Amino acid sequence: MLLDLNLGDVVRMRKVHPCGGFEWKVVRLGADIGLVCLTCQHRIMLSRRDLEHKMKALVPNKQMEKHQDQLNNEGA
Repeated sequence: MLLDLNLGDVVRMRKVHPCGGFEWKVVRLGADIGLVCLTCQHRIMLSRRDLEHKMKALVPNKQMEKHQDQLNNEGA
């Protein structure tokens, strides 16, 4: 599988992060991919090969907007 990622894309991982989040935002592209957890803001770097293996899906923008709205409503 050849990854076609852009800055700002959101990916869903196969395994849950210790904070409970599955979604990560792409913040760096290159030989390694920089990711930020959308739940706890933890930053990691993965090689493209590792990301292809650990990634479950690319989250569509509309679904991500719904998720952000839910988080904002819970905090209010």
